[in-house]
Amino acid sequence: MSRAAAPLAGRRILVVEDEYLIAMEVKRWLQEAGFEVLGPVPSVDQALDLVEDCRPDAAVLDVSLGDGEDVYPVADKLGVLSVPYLFATGDVRLADTSVYRHQPRLEKPFLEAELVRAVVKLAASAQHT
Repeated sequence: MSRAAAPLAGRRILVVEDEYLIAMEVKRWLQEAGFEVLGPVPSVDQALDLVEDCRPDAAVLDVSLGDGEDVYPVADKLGVLSVPYLFATGDVRLADTSVYRHQPRLEKPFLEAELVRAVVKLAASAQHT
């Protein structure tokens, strides 16, 4: 995959994903596209710490994390900070019943090109806020 457009290269993307292999692939794909990856982290607490310490330019969030935890507190914090994010999830119920239904979403499994295209769009929208 080619590097992200030059103005977007180096943008910080938070990745919250509890499945190790998926997290490593997402990280690799985003780094190869020219983004700086914060994480990946598998928990809400770790994600909130990164948001406070390193304020990302955009984020990719898995909805369902380990031990029954969900990522919504992270999404709420990002919303308060006007940091764009998308959900990368296999939880199809998200779109129908949630206050988050208007957020961009990638359904698992997704391809590298789909992820990079979606994150480029997020990062570009962050430049305009």
